[in-house]
Parts: sequence; structure tokens; C-alpha cells
Amino acid sequence: MRVAVLGGGHGCYAAAVELSERGHEVWFWRRGAEDFAPVLDGGVIRVRDSKGEREVSIAHPTLSLEEAIGAAEVIVIPLPAITHEDLAVACAPCWKDGQVVFLPPGTLGSILFAQAARAAGNNADVSFAETGTLPYLVRKHGPADIVVSAYATRLPTGVFPAKNSEHAFALLEQVYPSIERIEDGLSGGLMNAGPIIHPPLILMNAGPLEHFAAWDIHNEGTQPSIRAVTTALDNERIALREALGYAAPHFPLADHYSQDGDEWMYGNTAHEKLTDSGDWREKIDLKTHRYMREDTALGLSMLVSIGRWLGQPTPVASGLLAMASAVTGEDLYASGRTLERLGIATLDRQAMKEFLRDGV
Repeated sequence: MRVAVLGGGHGCYAAAVELSERGHEVWFWRRGAEDFAPVLDGGVIRVRDSKGEREVSIAHPTLSLEEAIGAAEVIVIPLPAITHEDLAVACAPCWKDGQVVFLPPGTLGSILFAQAARAAGNNADVSFAETGTLPYLVRKHGPADIVVSAYATRLPTGVFPAKNSEHAFALLEQVYPSIERIEDGLSGGLMNAGPIIHPPLILMNAGPLEHFAAWDIHNEGTQPSIRAVTTALDNERIALREALGYAAPHFPLADHYSQDGDEWMYGNTAHEKLTDSGDWREKIDLKTHRYMREDTALGLSMLVSIGRWLGQPTPVASGLLAMASAVTGEDLYASGRTLERLGIATLDRQAMKEFLRDGV
């Protein structure tokens, strides 16, 4: 299949590698000729994972966004949600009928990208899908080198508009066989694990993060009291899903930490693989890191806004978001990925179902 991968993040490089190895013809786009030069010039990315070390050829590295999108049937955008607004505008004129856009994860980016296309006057019949996590636990170790600690084994995915689900899944499942079909784009947004994992870890580890040169929040920072907050936050997410009528499994985060429970998105030993790698021992700036800007500012604001729309309390999500606003000195809800900012907070329950189904 012809697939485009957009972006220069860790997950983008991993996607270009994995999809190339699976036999897809990959157009790999990122901004910036200087940063992309090693891949543009050499046409390969070096990867190390459980299968060993090797070089993987990338068919079409490109600096042309129009070329990448225009060539592809499926477009994969494994970027942080903080990139979505600008990229959605840049992509908006390029979409064509029948294309499927995959946002792993999305934080309701599926709706944002669709709205940007309509705002640009592009009425192409495009499907936007989002899932609960990046398909890879991955870090770059150089300008064309990555280390993948784990690959996702289950990717619960919803499509916006949901009326296109059959077409979208028929293509997506060829690209990511680990995809599991769920109801719609909002259901996909409420599978996002980042807003559950990262806000408690960074805010409750603020002291060591600011004191030490590097700190592994997933190792030293995942202690019982912090896990208890994470579980309470996840219970709020699951309660929102249940209030909306979405079916189980809800992929509770507790399964990520368990080796003998239901298989989570990365399998039952993913947490140990992550901490054993050492790649997440890092310096995290609490005002600028994506755990704050994406998972907290956008992800928690999404959860709180859905709770407000439903009339369902989200005290842990709201409290963590208030703490994060104090840390950053900003009103993170006001600038977040909320139903209000997406322009859909005034819909009633029936109108929301119709919007998620039809996209209008």
C-alpha cells in the first residue's frame, strides 16, 4: 500500500521503518532539510529492537508535504497533539477522496483535522481515525538512528466521521493489523493513555525533576501513592466512556503495569521494557515538555470538558489541570483541546451522536 508518514518525531521515524519493513511504499515527510539530511541523503534509518540491529530503506523521503499526501492512500501522523493545529491547516488543501488519516494518538485531533479541511474549502470525503497511544515505545539515538523498546499489540481506534468506518478500517488494518475497531472518534479520543499516565507522574515528581539532572518518572517516579492517583484519574476517564455508552474493553491503565492481567496496548511486559531501556531517564522541563503541553494541557482539558458537557464530575483531572496551570502560570483549560474550542460543546446528546456519525 502507498503510505505517507508525516513528521520528524520519534514515532514518525519508527513508523517509517516499520511500515517500510512490512512492504508498504512509504513517503516520509518532515520539515527542515538540515535535520532531515541524513535520511534524505542516505535513504535509510538504522533501527535496534528485539530483532537486533539493521538498516531499513525508506522509499521516498521528501520535503514536499503535497507530494507525500498526494501519493498516499493512508497517511500516518504519529506526532504530539501540540503540532495538530498548524499541521491541520497545512494539510487541509491536500486531502483527496478516499484517503484515511491516522492519528496515533489523537486527543480529538480527528475532529480538528476534519474541521480544518472544511474551513479551507476542501470537501473531499476523507476519514480521520485516532487511537489510544503511539504504536511504539521509541527514542531517537541519532539523526537517522532509533531504538524501539516495544511495539503496540492492541490499538483501539475510532473513525471520524463514523459513517466511513468500514472503508477506513479496511485500509488501516492492512497498515496496522493490531488495530481494534471501536465506535467513533470521540471513543478513540477517550482511549488516549497519555493524559492518564503523564500528568500525575510529572506533577507528583516535580521536586526530583527540578532538582536532578535526569530522572526516570516511569521507574523511580511510579510509586504506590502516585499510582493511586493515576488509577483514580483513569477511573474518571472510564466513567466518561460509560456515560457516553461506549463499550468495554476500556483498556484500564492498571493493565499496563500488570504482567498477568488483560493484555494492554503494548502487551503485558511493556512497563518493564520501558524502564529497562533507560531511554526515559531524562530532564523534563515542567513548563515546556510535551507531557505538560500535550498530555496535561490538551489531554486533561479534553477530559474535563467532556465531563462538563456530560454533567459528570472529574475532580482528579480538574485538580491536576489546576496544579499544572499554577506551575505554568497559564489557564490551560482556556487554551486546551476542549469541546468548547472545537465548537461542539453546545450540541445535545443526540446532535453529538449525529455529528460523530456524519461529520457535519
